[in-house]
Amino acid sequence: MIDIDSTFFIQLINFLITVVFLNVLLIKPIRDKIKERNTLMASQLGSIEEFTSSADAKLKGYETALDSARQQGLELRKQMRAEGSGEEQQIMSAVGKEVAATMKAAQEEIAAQVAGAKKTLGADVEKFALKATAKILGQA
Repeated sequence: MIDIDSTFFIQLINFLITVVFLNVLLIKPIRDKIKERNTLMASQLGSIEEFTSSADAKLKGYETALDSARQQGLELRKQMRAEGSGEEQQIMSAVGKEVAATMKAAQEEIAAQVAGAKKTLGADVEKFALKATAKILGQA
């Protein structure tokens, strides 16, 4: 059985002193370190969440800028194609006119040469006919 005598009070005082001593030397510093760690973790978690939201916002801004640049590129390409097509039509029209003028000049030159040759041959045909007739008749 348990007898409550003077040793009980000595043991109780010894226990209380040990509890106070352990609390001061071990438990309180450990609790303080745990509180510091929890505070640090909470602040770092806030920083991480802030960084993540900032990174998401920057990524969305980047994607928006990239889409905008793509749209501008498509519009510029369409514009350049339209300008190129118009310029091509102008060049083809000018070349067509130049070719037509060259062809007309060549045809006129050929027609002039044909007329000159006909004129020359027309005058000589009579001479050739007389020579041929003379040879056939044996007069030459």
